[in-house]
Amino acid sequence: MFDLQTFTHVHVAISLVAILSGLVVVLGLLTNRGLDHWTSFFLLTTAATSVTGFFFPFHGFTPAIGVGIVSLLILTLTIFARYGRHLLGRWRWLFVIGATLSLYLNVFVLIVQLFENVPAFQALAPTQSEPPFLAAQLLTLVLFVVLGILATIRFQPESIRPN
Repeated sequence: MFDLQTFTHVHVAISLVAILSGLVVVLGLLTNRGLDHWTSFFLLTTAATSVTGFFFPFHGFTPAIGVGIVSLLILTLTIFARYGRHLLGRWRWLFVIGATLSLYLNVFVLIVQLFENVPAFQALAPTQSEPPFLAAQLLTLVLFVVLGILATIRFQPESIRPN
């Protein structure tokens, strides 16, 4: 079917599209817009990213498999909150936090991959335990915590304007 290099390129492309569409969705949440089509696309591409990640030739349990499992569990709850419970009551904030956390996990993995595969980043943190890597991950975490809190406060589906 695909050789490993082609499969990797497809997986990376899906991941980048998921991240970009996720940024649009989170911006929509921050501005109290549901952006239904973008949300569906984000959730689909994020699920595809997680699922395709399981098809790489791993031996044993790895951190990547752990992130994939956690991502799919969060996505399941997020999708249920959005489409099964229609954002009613507590499901609104569960959806917002789930969508933000799903995007964060995609970005977390992107940072790991950048430090593993891009020579300039790899030189800064060859074992991913050096300060540049830790700072990048910490700043990203703080940014997403703030985005998640603000999105939860600002996204009120009862007052959504049409897209």
